[in-house]
Amino acid sequence: MLFIVLMLSTVFEGKAQLINCTFEKPVITIHFGTGNARDVNTAALSNYERVGSYCPTDGHYTYTDYTSDCFRGDWHTVTEDHTAGDVNGNMMLVNSSYRKGPFFTTTLEGLKGGTTYEFSVWMMNVCKISDKCPYPLLPNITFRLQTSSGNFMAQFGTGEIVRHESPYWTQFRAPFKIPASETELTLTMINNAPGGCGNDFALDDITIRECITRTPVSNTTPKKSVAPKKQPVTVKQAPKKTAPPVTKEVQNKPKEKPQSSSTANLNPVKIQPNQVLPPPPPVLTTRTNSLVKQIDTEASQIKLDLYDNGEIDGDTVSIYHNNTLLVSRTRLSQKPITINIDVNAAEPHHEVVMVAENLGSIPPNTSVMIITAGSKRYKVFISSTEQKNAKVVFDLKE
Repeated sequence: MLFIVLMLSTVFEGKAQLINCTFEKPVITIHFGTGNARDVNTAALSNYERVGSYCPTDGHYTYTDYTSDCFRGDWHTVTEDHTAGDVNGNMMLVNSSYRKGPFFTTTLEGLKGGTTYEFSVWMMNVCKISDKCPYPLLPNITFRLQTSSGNFMAQFGTGEIVRHESPYWTQFRAPFKIPASETELTLTMINNAPGGCGNDFALDDITIRECITRTPVSNTTPKKSVAPKKQPVTVKQAPKKTAPPVTKEVQNKPKEKPQSSSTANLNPVKIQPNQVLPPPPPVLTTRTNSLVKQIDTEASQIKLDLYDNGEIDGDTVSIYHNNTLLVSRTRLSQKPITINIDVNAAEPHHEVVMVAENLGSIPPNTSVMIITAGSKRYKVFISSTEQKNAKVVFDLKE
């Protein structure tokens, strides 16, 4: 007998939570590891094949920590995966096959029979909004859960995942309940649209959380019965005006990962009132200074290591710190250009600007910056031209 719990229902973004249900920490998490991680797919796929490129072609997928300038700039440059706090963490990046069908299938083990869980996943449409593809195909993904014996159990979908002006992660969530006799499920993801112009996407941080139903505790104290007085006297009074009850709304917003330029618009930079920067040189006023990363950090020394990204093609840069030249016309290579910056109460705000002095033999001027700030480490991909500089900002946490 088929056990159908939830069929063809839309997964609502960040809002699908059961009534009287508290979700525990994830019992299963899939975040695709780092580097050349093992393949999460546990079955052969007829329409898809794994590759090592960060720009997979039609009908291929990869596990990568970034993607940059793919297909003549048709894709967003995504400089990091969704998982907060990991270093060089992977996401799954899919370039759709021309045929509809599964692109992901894996086994979920260690579940408890007769238990309600929540499934969730973060996804991104990696295609830019562009006149080259005015009517694009949009990712439309179905998630299917089956028992170990092969019985169909639950199915839900994303609907169409739209494009955005900049890289944007969206969470999809849905509850489900497994039969009492099952402890293992097969999760399959199906792409319902063909490949072509559009329909390319990334996914990360698949989680399964158990739902705990808690019985509310009543704080109502029973009223004491009072014996009526002898010969009660009734006094007529004008009815009191009763103010309507005041309802206090509390809007619980889901916590979001601190967002870089790859996930949302950055907050405007605030110059601390006790720190005045010198006037900027002409190269910082005649070119656009694009903010690629903003980091709030504790008081510490920050180490910046700047390398050429990809093929060593003769890129040279100058580096300014708070409008002051630190590195002049230096060639990028596999050996890092290293800068140390002290962030403290006396100097809480720091702007580091990379200026392209030439574009090398393969434009634009590209580099990768490894930032070590205390116990945290960041990887930032830099792209600069003769019209645009790249800026990274550090602020002391208040």
